[in-house]
Amino acid sequence: MTAHATLRLKPKAERRLKSGHLWVYSNEVDIEKTPLKPLEPGSQAVIESSSGKVLGTAVVSPSHLICARLISRQPGQFLDGSLIVHRLKVARSSRELWYPHGCYRWVYGDSDGLPGLVIDSFGGVVVIQISSVAMELMKETIVDAVLKVAKPESIVLKNDGKLRQKEGLEEYVEVVHGELEDNCAPLVENDTRFMAPVIDGQKTGWFYDHRENRAVLNRLVAGKRVLDVFSYVGGWGIQAATHGASEVHCIDASGQALDWVEQNATLNQVEDKVHCWEGKAFDALAQLKEEGQRFDVIVMDPPALIPARKDIKAGERAYHRLNQQAMRLLNKDGLLVSGSCSMHLEAGRLNDILRVLGRELDRDVQILHNGGQGADHPIIPAIPETRYLKAVFARVLPTR
Repeated sequence: MTAHATLRLKPKAERRLKSGHLWVYSNEVDIEKTPLKPLEPGSQAVIESSSGKVLGTAVVSPSHLICARLISRQPGQFLDGSLIVHRLKVARSSRELWYPHGCYRWVYGDSDGLPGLVIDSFGGVVVIQISSVAMELMKETIVDAVLKVAKPESIVLKNDGKLRQKEGLEEYVEVVHGELEDNCAPLVENDTRFMAPVIDGQKTGWFYDHRENRAVLNRLVAGKRVLDVFSYVGGWGIQAATHGASEVHCIDASGQALDWVEQNATLNQVEDKVHCWEGKAFDALAQLKEEGQRFDVIVMDPPALIPARKDIKAGERAYHRLNQQAMRLLNKDGLLVSGSCSMHLEAGRLNDILRVLGRELDRDVQILHNGGQGADHPIIPAIPETRYLKAVFARVLPTR
């Protein structure tokens, strides 16, 4: 039997874990009794209260502020192939209830008891993204577990990005099972077909988190002129076109992303409705204003503008400027969908930003709907960081 280290917490430090949290911070560990430095990154340890009571088992990152993440509250249960298979089955059964097409985020890290692991399902294609040393050490075991549980045609390891850099992990993208046609995976979302660029695209190639918010918008776009800013491959814009929008304009700084927009438009036979603008959002929005363009619906879904707490003020200013430019392009009684995937943007702040903008621009703003992430991104109530996505649907009217 493998011997595992022990991390004993300081007095009262176990309160967060007992309240439902899953993380241990380095300043909570009694390092005199159980030093962190000798532990290997990615190793597993038993977590004990200050009195010696076992609180669970965790994977360890000894040099990080979050030095341990709970795997199980069951004494003696460590991360191995059997536990990974079990967690995959539990996560999959939940997703299949909500999304029977087989297209969903299958594993969402801590929320599914597998910290440092994200898995997206595209029907017959599965994309795995590993962002921790512990999961990298289990890479082959994870692939075997996916094959056992889902039996996909193809598996992609999409192991690139900033999180791996922080962990000191090599970046690579590799098809480790089967073959992948055109480096893309087919998916269906809200009755619209897409090809997701799982090799060359952002993150896993697709963003399932806004699925429910896009479904809300799809009910509102019939006959409308729509602008999709930060369109990526057209998740919002192409769905608007397939649900009756008269015209859709997509803005993205990446020409490659806009090529994928056009391919997805053709796939859904709406290429006559879809128009692409390549350029940075601020510049493109200014150009549209100069040209006198107006839209009935504008979707503002930027990447995370607040990557860390130190960036909150600068990020909020960026959200302010972007939404200000969007409001100026709306027709009377227009709809602005303002999104944020910034974990550090507090709930309600987008509402505040839109409220302030309404007064600055002499417009009346009504909040019609506040949306969040879909059921395939489950939230742990004790961990606010697992609830990161916001989507504010705001009606923007002339002042009464």
